[in-house]
Amino acid sequence: MHIILFGPPGAGKGTQADNLVKDLNIIKISTGDLLRTEIEKGSNLGSEIKEIIDKGQLVPNNIISNLIKLKLKSQNYRKRIIFDGYPRNILQAKDLDDQLLKNKQNISLVISLHVNEKVVIKRILGRQVCSKCGLTFNEFSNLSTKNNHNCDKFFLKKRSDDNEKTIKKRFVVYNQETFPILNYYRKQNLLHEIDGMKEIGSIYKEIRAIIRPIEGWLYIAYSYK
Repeated sequence: MHIILFGPPGAGKGTQADNLVKDLNIIKISTGDLLRTEIEKGSNLGSEIKEIIDKGQLVPNNIISNLIKLKLKSQNYRKRIIFDGYPRNILQAKDLDDQLLKNKQNISLVISLHVNEKVVIKRILGRQVCSKCGLTFNEFSNLSTKNNHNCDKFFLKKRSDDNEKTIKKRFVVYNQETFPILNYYRKQNLLHEIDGMKEIGSIYKEIRAIIRPIEGWLYIAYSYK
């Protein structure tokens, strides 16, 4: 089972993806995580990526696609991926289809979370990411507590690009370059749209209801690994 989770920055994709990873024992591929890992390496590529992100622009297709291809080569990722933040445009969507087809795999379903710009700005300005475990929390709607987070609060950090100016640019870029991909998957009868302005738990229940019919196939895939 391969799932794609769509939504503008701040839609809550990371939180929902993390919940699915825990419940379904699947693997999350987040382009944001891949890019930040490259930046943390301090490589020339990482410096190039940081400059692009800080301007609120999307990283070029060739850089993203090459990072994704490296992951898809691993047997550990076969038929058990949730893509968070990828693909971001039609070229990436078609490239992903081609890569999966070569390995006799396909996308099982696509989920899109819809939120407005005002909500996105508030969510991102309140976002906190644990630098130790990678979990995402929010000062306004999803506080880190002893019940949901095992790491010390010292590790909770703000991302350097989480500022209002950059957020607005990213929201515009999403609508221009990423939103049209929904039609691509709608024509394939893979798209499911959800109101991302609801409470986190309610959104997750909707997502699980959509996924439940194909969870049996995931069990079968594990049985024959």
